[in-house]
Amino acid sequence: MKADKKLLVRALRGETLARPPFWFMRQAGRCLPEFREVRAKAGGFLNLCYNPELAAEVTLQPIRRFGMDASIVFADILLIPDGLGQELEYVADKGPVLEPIRNLSDLSKLSLDGLHKRASPVYETVSRVKAALPENVTLIGFAGAPWTVACYMVEGGGSRDHATVKHWAYEDPDSFAKLIDMLVVATVEYLKKQVEAGAEVLQLFDTWASTLNEPAFVRWCLEPVQKIVTELRKFFPDIPIIGFPKGAGAGYVKFAKSAGVNGVSLDWSIPLEWARDEVQSLVTVQGNLDPRLVVVGGRAMELETYRILETLGQGPLIFNLGHGIVPETPLKNVGRLAEILRG
Repeated sequence: MKADKKLLVRALRGETLARPPFWFMRQAGRCLPEFREVRAKAGGFLNLCYNPELAAEVTLQPIRRFGMDASIVFADILLIPDGLGQELEYVADKGPVLEPIRNLSDLSKLSLDGLHKRASPVYETVSRVKAALPENVTLIGFAGAPWTVACYMVEGGGSRDHATVKHWAYEDPDSFAKLIDMLVVATVEYLKKQVEAGAEVLQLFDTWASTLNEPAFVRWCLEPVQKIVTELRKFFPDIPIIGFPKGAGAGYVKFAKSAGVNGVSLDWSIPLEWARDEVQSLVTVQGNLDPRLVVVGGRAMELETYRILETLGQGPLIFNLGHGIVPETPLKNVGRLAEILRG
């Protein structure tokens, strides 16, 4: 089936569909016993990301089990800094740990030269998944947006307040811009290779967009995504792109108007009627069920699912969660949600 006939691509072209397509962020993840088995076999998270055979397998697992309309390649947003030469490891019960980049001297140690060699297993994973997917399922490639990736690179891992990265961005924006500019170039190169390998849709995750005031949101979230989209369109004019500036609030409107994306993913804090009137009138919307409701399941999950479908289903919609599935999510609840969405 040609990409432009697939439900997800049609939705991103602006079609209102009788059954909106659906997929779930982190659908290939720890709530699946088969995923946990493969991850244990890989011997670590990064090992799994860089093993095309195993990464393709876990990418396909949720499609076999739940029949989503899209598959997102199994990888991680921090593979770009890893490919630039920043030291990265994943520590049990702590998450990613990176050697922090705090100034231009630190930044000078990084290079784009080794990016494609380090990321080549990801491109092979994309190719493997594309060859194995059912013909009606869309393959999504992705990357972290520059601001969010920079947050991890500067903080050296996760952070509650992102104080260090915000201090650098506010105090010396000219030097901080050099890090963002490097990430823009790296992200374009990384996503180009994913499209060449078979990705049919791209998504940019900006998980920490909520941490910035409005001028900083425009400079460090919106404008870098604009640049990435503009560059990608030079090579792939028709590739549909979804942006996810999580927690952007009213900034979702400016993002939808100016980023150049086909779709905007919404977090669960966004009022549905406002999203319909202010965002969906501009682009396709994706979202926005609270992942915690999928843990709870039952009537609470079902009522909110139907409310989203009723409110946003009269326009171009991709049903998704407001962020990723959490590990403790019962499989029966995911199955029930998929059953509702398949109709």
